[in-house]
Amino acid sequence: MASSTTTLRTEDGGVLGIHSYATSEADLQAPGDKRVVVVGGAFLTASIYRPFCSLFAKQLGDGWAVDIYDRRGRGDSSPQPADYSMSTEISDLALVLRHTGAKNIMGHSLGGSVALNAVQAYVGADPRRRHEAALELVPHKLCVYDPAINIDGSINTSWLPEFERAVDERRYNTALKYVQRQINPRGSFQDVPAWMMTGLIAMTRPTKFGQRIRALLPTAVGELKAALQEQETAESFSALPASTHFMAGALSADYFQDTAVKLHQAIDGSTFELSPKSLHGAIPFMHPEVLADMADYFEGQPKQTDPQEVAKARD
Repeated sequence: MASSTTTLRTEDGGVLGIHSYATSEADLQAPGDKRVVVVGGAFLTASIYRPFCSLFAKQLGDGWAVDIYDRRGRGDSSPQPADYSMSTEISDLALVLRHTGAKNIMGHSLGGSVALNAVQAYVGADPRRRHEAALELVPHKLCVYDPAINIDGSINTSWLPEFERAVDERRYNTALKYVQRQINPRGSFQDVPAWMMTGLIAMTRPTKFGQRIRALLPTAVGELKAALQEQETAESFSALPASTHFMAGALSADYFQDTAVKLHQAIDGSTFELSPKSLHGAIPFMHPEVLADMADYFEGQPKQTDPQEVAKARD
């Protein structure tokens, strides 16, 4: 595999680190219609997604390239600016798309929220950000996995003030407890008492992964508020391209699945796919089923699931 790294200067004086992957050095210069920009989720740096991006480029094959960038406040990028908002994310993604020439976008979790809000702005469908309209940036293909968007209040945000307070007071174990319960409320930790959850999370402190997560908690406060505090309607995204593909993990929290289905049903021509053996973290953890299905979508052969199968999968 071949890879390269570059740094972009943003309009507000910040920097974005971009990492590109392909099966050969020549393919690092792949044309836009065979480039995919990956937008990562909260708490995760581009370095955590690099193994996925490398395998994804290999799955796509010769002639393709995959780009991943560090969003503000992580990795090789500069901190979130004082006026950080979703508009910051939209402008940053536009800069990456213009630099790479990519015509395809894949967003995971909160990165899916960034991707959907950005494309909505690029088509000029968001009156709050109409100045961002840039039709040349509308992707040929847009795929999101477990998008974290608060559709009709489907995501409980009552915990965000306590989460922010815990981060401000550097009570990072407590802050992580709130996040774990929201990301995987149906998982193995569902019935664990709060005091025990805090202790389990504290055990990750000596690990590099645990240290990375803690370092990103201050950044997560801003991005979670930007993505989740404002309730959206599925219909407000109806101008998104008909080629949009929504994916959800059957083992992810219910609201990720419900959000994907609602958005799919609001966008004429879009497709929906439920990954029967996949968790919310299937992207950074390189789940082979998800890798193969995403490659099929970007190569023009998307798999589809009847949304009614979501309910069946929960039984």
